[in-house]
Amino acid sequence: MDLEHWLGRAVEEHRRWTASFGPRPAHPALAVDAGELSSAFAELTERLGGSYPFFHPRYAAQMLKPPHPVAVAGYLAAMLVNPNNHALDGGPATSALEAEVVERLAAMFGYGDHLGHLTSSGTIGNLEALFVARETHPGKGVAFSSDSHYTHARMCHLLGVPAHVVPTDGRGRMDLSALERVLATGTVGTVVATAGTTGLGAVDPVDGILALTEPAGVRVHVDAAYGGFFTLLADADADAEGRAAEGPLVDPRPWRALPRCDSVVVDPHKHGLQPYGCGAVLFRDPEVQRFYRHDSPYTYFTSRRPHLGEISLECSRSGASAAALWLTLRLFPLTRDGLGQILAAGRRAALRWADLIGASPHLDLYQRPQLDIVTYYPRLTPPSLSRIAAAGEGVMRRGVNGAAGDRVFLSTARVGAEEFAARRPDAVRDAAGTTVLRSVLMKPESELWLDRLHRRVEALAAEEAEEAEEAEEADGGSGGKGHG
Repeated sequence: MDLEHWLGRAVEEHRRWTASFGPRPAHPALAVDAGELSSAFAELTERLGGSYPFFHPRYAAQMLKPPHPVAVAGYLAAMLVNPNNHALDGGPATSALEAEVVERLAAMFGYGDHLGHLTSSGTIGNLEALFVARETHPGKGVAFSSDSHYTHARMCHLLGVPAHVVPTDGRGRMDLSALERVLATGTVGTVVATAGTTGLGAVDPVDGILALTEPAGVRVHVDAAYGGFFTLLADADADAEGRAAEGPLVDPRPWRALPRCDSVVVDPHKHGLQPYGCGAVLFRDPEVQRFYRHDSPYTYFTSRRPHLGEISLECSRSGASAAALWLTLRLFPLTRDGLGQILAAGRRAALRWADLIGASPHLDLYQRPQLDIVTYYPRLTPPSLSRIAAAGEGVMRRGVNGAAGDRVFLSTARVGAEEFAARRPDAVRDAAGTTVLRSVLMKPESELWLDRLHRRVEALAAEEAEEAEEAEEADGGSGGKGHG
């Protein structure tokens, strides 16, 4: 795709549209000096050059990647108009586009009649879902797993709602037995199930959670901010590991339970190819709009249809986000062969890398990926928590600080001693926890670059292990306590 062409097309179409309203005066207060602009812009681009290469598959660290050029073109086309989707008269065209994309998102999750809108982030979407949960079950608490996003604890504090942290199992998913004990107290009104934790990419057993909550009348909200679009890869004949070469790539059971959940949040600015910030919140019951009711005597007057600001907690919101997502979904529809093929590439890359790590003499797999996040650590003997943490941090530093052509960007995740021991019982518990390396393969290009990435990370781990062993020998020979 020729991005420059479509950006130019967006600017030209904007000029044509503005010209249709006739000439307008140019106020001198808005004028800028061409030389000063050139200097300031040069400084800006130079400083932006200090960014990490999120676009390149050598960046395999956090859940960051650039938006698709289609989304950039759509965003710019609408941004030049600068619509505000709070009210219909602030964004008459983009409000309609938002309604259409929300309808498609709702259909993807199996919702029929629904209430929903875009948000500036998954954090705000989760806030809205927990706000509705509080109003629906006043006086009741919210339960979420220990591996869920920290936003849930923060939002419970903000809303004045009791929070109940539920332990996870050996794969980072909410433990159903522990949840059952929490529900038995009768103090929980809502359970948050996470479909794709941001640390491990773990998917809570939504179907199992519903089996416990539905008889008790407990609400279920699904935080699918990261993993929501993986529902496009869920087929009925998948196995629990998603290892089939053809067909399903994820366990379908949690995803097929989503239509029974009360609300769901998804972030198109993650796997939906969108620029920040573009989240979405959806409610299965449109009657929850009663909790949003408010009055603005100068805002909602141009239409009898509900204004988006009347069904959201946010006020001003960029209409450009709706335009960008609408254009993207025209090119990459919410199907297995549309947007799904992009997620499938990252999922295949994660599964294949897990296999490569499993066969590596220098790396160990922390746990098999459930989506496209791979967790691993340098292989050391003995596998003590302190040495693994030090070696992992060393691998990450070596990767970032290497020669330009060899640089790789990785991230780490902290895990407790009990969590690590559940996956590696022979680990030496000489610390309260450790860190493992973590790579998010959300760019489809990662599938094509995986062999190079693996070779480089493996080499870095080998270098780090060799230096650790040399340091251990030196410390031991001088009466020291050993490396780490």
